[in-house]
This record gives sequence, C-alpha cells and structure tokens, in this order.
Amino acid sequence: MRFELTQRFTSAPDHVDVAYTDPDLYPHLVGLPKLGDIEVLRHERTGDHARLSIRFGFTGELPPAVTAVVDPERLTWVQETEHDLTTGLTRFRLVPDHYPDRLSASGQARVTSDGDGARRVVSGDLKVRALLVGGKVEQAIVSGLAEYLQAEAPAVDRYLDA
Repeated sequence: MRFELTQRFTSAPDHVDVAYTDPDLYPHLVGLPKLGDIEVLRHERTGDHARLSIRFGFTGELPPAVTAVVDPERLTWVQETEHDLTTGLTRFRLVPDHYPDRLSASGQARVTSDGDGARRVVSGDLKVRALLVGGKVEQAIVSGLAEYLQAEAPAVDRYLDA
C-alpha cells in the first residue's frame, strides 16, 4: 500500500528537521495515539547527517479477523532513519521484531517551509503479507500512523518551544 501523509508545524523547517534527530524528543511522544512503547536504541550524528534506530509498538485496535492471525502484542518494529539536514530529507525503513516475513515498509519524510511554519510529508510503501486480512492490516497501520502523525506535530512544536 502506497501512502502519503502531511504534518504541519508552527516551528521553522530547520528546527523541525533537527528535532527529529534529537533522541531527547522521543520520550515526549510517548502516549500519543496508536503508537507506543517508543524507545531510542541508537543515535549517531555527524555534521548535517544523523542516524537513529527507534523501537515502536502499534497500540491501535485491530478487527477480530486480523487478530485471529496476528498477535497485536507482537506488532513492534524498529524504525531506522537517515537524516540529511542540508536537504530536509529523511529516509526510513521499518524492521519488524516479529513477523519479518509478513511486514515490510520504507519511505521518506521531507520537511519544507509552509508559510510561517513547516510542512513534513511522510510517504512510503507498506506491505503486509497475510491471507485475506493483509489489506485490512495495512489500512489499520496507515490509519493509525495518520492519527499518530496528526498528534505528533503539536507535540514536536511544544518540545521546540520548551
């Protein structure tokens, strides 16, 4: 499933971009809807480039047909990101902790100016391989991601204002 989601921030683009490379941001995002158990596993920064590995867990509701074949407690993954602060481009891929043969996702996020603030467009491809319910799981994950990203933008702005 191809997806594209947009966030809007009141903060400047370069501040937003740098915030996502700061491991201190992520504890402030715990408790937002659909994604939880956020843990920064690795952080490296050299000049205008940064790499992070962050573990997430899906905390949204899934239909019974999905939970019959997928244990919601095992929907955890590591998001590996590479940030280029000179271009505002971040590339990411998700590495599942469980079901590695059933879930794959990768994409990019780009931060640009948007009037007095910033816009971040997150796009990518998500594939869930599960007979009969793969599409429903993809839709649930993308829907949860959209809800999470909508709540994440004001949390990032608050973090930057602190």
